[in-house]
Amino acid sequence: MRPRDTADADPLTAEIIAVGSELLLGDGVDTNSAWLSGRLVALGIDVRRHTSVGDDDADLVTAISRAVDEHDLVIITGGLGPTQDDVTRAAVARAAGVGLERRDDLADGIRRFWAERGRDVPPRDLVQADVPVGAVVLTPVGTAPGFTLDIGGALVVCLPGVPGEMRVMTDAQVLRLLQRRGGLQATVTRVVRTAGAAESAVAHRCAALAERLDDARDLQLSFLAAGGEVQVRVTARATDRAAAEALAAPIIDELVAVLGPWVVGLDDQGAEHLIARHMREHGWTLSVAESITGGGVGARLVTVPGASDWFAGGVIVYATQVKSLLAGVPHRLLDDQGPVSEDIAGALAAGVRHRLDTDVGLAVVGVAGPTTQGGREVGTVCLGVVLADGTRHTRTVALPALARADVQRRSVTVALDLLRRRLARAAVAS
Repeated sequence: MRPRDTADADPLTAEIIAVGSELLLGDGVDTNSAWLSGRLVALGIDVRRHTSVGDDDADLVTAISRAVDEHDLVIITGGLGPTQDDVTRAAVARAAGVGLERRDDLADGIRRFWAERGRDVPPRDLVQADVPVGAVVLTPVGTAPGFTLDIGGALVVCLPGVPGEMRVMTDAQVLRLLQRRGGLQATVTRVVRTAGAAESAVAHRCAALAERLDDARDLQLSFLAAGGEVQVRVTARATDRAAAEALAAPIIDELVAVLGPWVVGLDDQGAEHLIARHMREHGWTLSVAESITGGGVGARLVTVPGASDWFAGGVIVYATQVKSLLAGVPHRLLDDQGPVSEDIAGALAAGVRHRLDTDVGLAVVGVAGPTTQGGREVGTVCLGVVLADGTRHTRTVALPALARADVQRRSVTVALDLLRRRLARAAVAS
């Protein structure tokens, strides 16, 4: 990667190559590339491609050769260990047209590592001290050192595949190295989180703004459906972080105005933070009764700092009989309605509110799958809210019949969204 001026119009581009046959066989998931992308994007580097390559020397040489021709930066994770299938060192050397050399300081470090643990160094471990000729070594976190090597006009950075080692090495050494090389900008991503509307509906509301930003070099709008929310992401790029944040701020304000009641939060703060604000402002307390979500609603609520000021707790009423035992739902109602209905959700909300002596009660029941329950389809979710004035509100939502865990996560989102909306209306009325 040639040193560049920050005046360069285009950002540096990068490709991340994850090495390991387990990634192709479905035995492992490449979390390293996603994590690295977040770090690089924050520096203003444009990550263009993620590539997975098996433990094959020829395939990896081909991938490296293509990547260095197309990008300024190539980061490779994995394949630096001591076993026969760790091919990254040799592949990078071949792609660069150089040989491997053993570094005595690295070999001594590997010996010390094992001596401190009262063991002799395993014979093959010393191959980790072999690096391509001309490489700059990154200080090891375990026994496998990382290294960097310029190939053509690109900088190739090789890191261990163990996530903990890779992350420490990146934050402590690689990011500083990239900043010293220059040519970087700051990139900031802000998020407007919405619930209660389909992705297409959100995109339609944002169409005029998206069209206006189509040709902008420093601002980008994108949409992501995640866990029952639709997130509108604003990515701004500028010479420094403050300038990037200033670029994004008016776009965020415009999105909030356009999306109105669908907005549940910004950035890493979701509906639970708005719920907390209403609770604190009015001195209300909350309890929850959960069936389908199995504690997921409570888990989201307690992520808010100081939640103990207004969140009393909850009960998991998964089995039908427990709905009577812990929340006082009449047996006759359960016999008549079955466990999934608006009447049951309303009775649970009232029951948990009474049992835990709170101002507000929230309940959620539903069918997570994989089969129907009592004639109710997979994805059916019934919600109940009882407010401080005793009014009861219920709602049925038909979620997509996805995998069980996805239905449960989305059920948490719709439950919190209903509570947020009802609290907002109650706050206006009070």
